[in-house]
Amino acid sequence: MEFGSGAGCGSGGDHDASDSQRRKKRYHRHTANQIQRLEGMFKDCPHPDEKQRLQLSRELGLAPRQIKFWFQNRRTQMKAQHERADNSALRSENDKIRCENIAIREALKNVICPSCGVPPINEDNYFDEHKLRMENAQLKEELDRVSSIAAKYIGRPISQLPPVQPIHISPLDLSMASFGGHGMGGPSLDLDLLTGSTSSTMPSLPYQPMGISDMDKSLMTDIAANAMEELLRLLQTNDPLWMKSSTDGRDVLNLESYERIFPRATTHLKNPNLRIEASRASGVVIMNGLALVDMIMDSNKFGELFPTIVSMARTIEVISSGMLGSHSGSLQLMYKELQVLSPLVPTREFYYLRYCHQIEQGHWAIVDVSYDFPRDNQFTNQCRSHRLPSGCLIQDMPNGYSKVTWVEHVEIEEKAPIHRLYRDLIHSGQAFGAERWLVVLQRMCERFACLMVSGTSTRDLEGVIPSPEGKRSMMKLAQRMVNNFCASISTSNGHRWTTISGMNEVGVRVTIHKSTDPGKPNGVVLSAATTIWLPLSPQTVFNFFKDERTRPQWDVLSNGNAVQEVAHIANGSHPGNCISVLRAFNTSQNNMLILQESCIDSSGSVVVYCPVDLPAINIAMSGEDPSYIPLLPSGFTISPDGPQDQGDTSASTSSCSNVNHIGGGGSLITVAFQILVSSLPSAKLNMESVNTVNNLIGTTVQQIKSALNCSGS
Repeated sequence: MEFGSGAGCGSGGDHDASDSQRRKKRYHRHTANQIQRLEGMFKDCPHPDEKQRLQLSRELGLAPRQIKFWFQNRRTQMKAQHERADNSALRSENDKIRCENIAIREALKNVICPSCGVPPINEDNYFDEHKLRMENAQLKEELDRVSSIAAKYIGRPISQLPPVQPIHISPLDLSMASFGGHGMGGPSLDLDLLTGSTSSTMPSLPYQPMGISDMDKSLMTDIAANAMEELLRLLQTNDPLWMKSSTDGRDVLNLESYERIFPRATTHLKNPNLRIEASRASGVVIMNGLALVDMIMDSNKFGELFPTIVSMARTIEVISSGMLGSHSGSLQLMYKELQVLSPLVPTREFYYLRYCHQIEQGHWAIVDVSYDFPRDNQFTNQCRSHRLPSGCLIQDMPNGYSKVTWVEHVEIEEKAPIHRLYRDLIHSGQAFGAERWLVVLQRMCERFACLMVSGTSTRDLEGVIPSPEGKRSMMKLAQRMVNNFCASISTSNGHRWTTISGMNEVGVRVTIHKSTDPGKPNGVVLSAATTIWLPLSPQTVFNFFKDERTRPQWDVLSNGNAVQEVAHIANGSHPGNCISVLRAFNTSQNNMLILQESCIDSSGSVVVYCPVDLPAINIAMSGEDPSYIPLLPSGFTISPDGPQDQGDTSASTSSCSNVNHIGGGGSLITVAFQILVSSLPSAKLNMESVNTVNNLIGTTVQQIKSALNCSGS
């Protein structure tokens, strides 16, 4: 239809305008009737069920989704109105209290003391004195706490200790000088045995938990059930969902087949900055199925099971507790942060549902799926990671072992470019893939099995560790040391890293925090780390750091002195997975030992160590609780610089003992130190401490490269 111009079309134009106005009036009346009907329904039932929404859609000629979204938006508006009204009332009350406070202050200025006839003391002086009294009370409380710890470790409180009283230590005397309570000599590390803490400070989460409505719980249940159905198909189906990677033989997801089998109304992949990682791996672990399910469903145990991957794990709310004794039907809303052990790689944050279902006797499936909160909910975060149905299938085996099949499926938004050193490793999917989860699970299950073995290793050097209880206590102490180290180099929530040196393209990065946790020196702790690349295999680098004979070549604090292994605990089938107690031949620190744990699997390795006082080591070796022994560990993380060589499929199909072919090229080594800047929690960081740790890391890196003939790297 063509539109003319001029007087010839004037009459038709008026007629069309009149029709348009009538249609607009009818539309507005119809819309007003719809809104009136919806408002009336909202007053009677603000949460209509599906049947009521369908009835409304038929009456008003609207789609059910429109009805659903209208009620959601209306509830949001009502909530905002109530909050504004509450805020207004609170502001009025606050203004009233402020006026009363001002009036009281003015009245106090004219008060005369009836006894002496003079005005009262200055208000500021009063509050200064009050502050001093509070600080005095805190110091007294700290003294009492330290005294109680001294009584626990040494047998009597500090007030009863003579200035220097030799103490006979057994069984680890080793002809050393007696313990005098001096801690570790030298300005770099201050590990006072008696600087514990009375309270544990948990890492803060990016939300404040609040109640979840029954409607939300019903929605969560539906999401979890659908995710479980999808996961079981991913776990049990090969072709066409899965295909072998052409580079390393891993199971990777066929995205075309996946999208055809599991079509989605909306997908995060419409964003061009998103990329997908999906992989599957299976293997046998040395733990029965029910025990494994129990550890995965408990957020605290889950974090302990994967200390090198999970930097934080919390349960927000238990939606359903499931069946007693099997966890079947258990549904939890959870939060976790996943990490690569380097400050160069940001953590991945997930708010997700974890659902457990027992398929049959001895068979469990556990699914994780991200849960997106409404924008007005305080759980909302700018999370860059979205977890599609992922999880594991656990099958009991007759010998007490379990077969585990693991699936990882996530969408990642690249808001910032990945550092060049880790780009190949992360883009290959191996940094957070199913193979890494599986091999770490296998290694940790071996460690737990060694923890439960009653006997001691033949290499424990003639009964230095006298009992199974002593062995377990030492293993718990070493595990806490490794967990502390992994947390110290995390980019988790609250850790802000600052580059202070241009030693290489990475530089030395530092962060500072106040330590108040039990089992850590109380005060201000400076963590520093750098990452370097070496043209050597991860296995070669690991052997170099683990061998006590090569330690003087890189350990700056040993001043070139040799070390001797005085106790050894194997905690895995691979000889590299072990705990060692080392003695340094250094006369100035002859009451100090080094606790070291080395861990290796096909995804990488860590070597963590920490100076520990001789009496503290003996407390652990005697089987006593080592929770209050302060640890401030340092160490190294070693990972391949990219995908594994083609043909090496051990990461996805076998145990973690096959680590001779880690990576296809060089190694990425993160060097990390922690030092106690001050024993006073209120102390501030000074540049002398920063320069000390900067020089420490720089010298260590130079000595490593020189010893490995990699000075040009």
